[in-house]
Amino acid sequence: MKTILLVVGRTVEQHYITAINDYIERTKRYISFDMEVIPELKNTKSLTEEQQKEKEGELICKFLQSGDVVVLLDENGKEFRSVEFASWMEKKMANVNKRLIFIIGGPYGFSPKVYQTAHEKISMSKMTFSHQMIRLIFTEQLYRAMNILHGGPYHHE
Repeated sequence: MKTILLVVGRTVEQHYITAINDYIERTKRYISFDMEVIPELKNTKSLTEEQQKEKEGELICKFLQSGDVVVLLDENGKEFRSVEFASWMEKKMANVNKRLIFIIGGPYGFSPKVYQTAHEKISMSKMTFSHQMIRLIFTEQLYRAMNILHGGPYHHE
């Protein structure tokens, strides 16, 4: 199984880039994992929020392949403790044949078409974080989940 974090727009803050890349590399010790970036839209000032979500949604859907399991990182999704997320990942690793795609949308969220494509939604917190920061939080939690599953010292109960 290949695991991908799909994001809209590049990460701009260097300290986030450094930390995200560190967790991606750590996670690769356990699973096939990469972050893919859909370029941010240009000239968005002339677009409504809905139009922007639709255009980003089209780009997201173009990236997806038949057989992908799509999980949106969405404020209305299921919340997990880290050990619960690790258990959830363990089930996915046993059952997903092709790609497990986690998606962080643009600043206004997802289009209805992307929601229809999704198999599940996960919330990282009830709190609101920037789209840049949630990339770091997710990659850290994915690494933590892999470390838990492999009995590593990173996580303590």
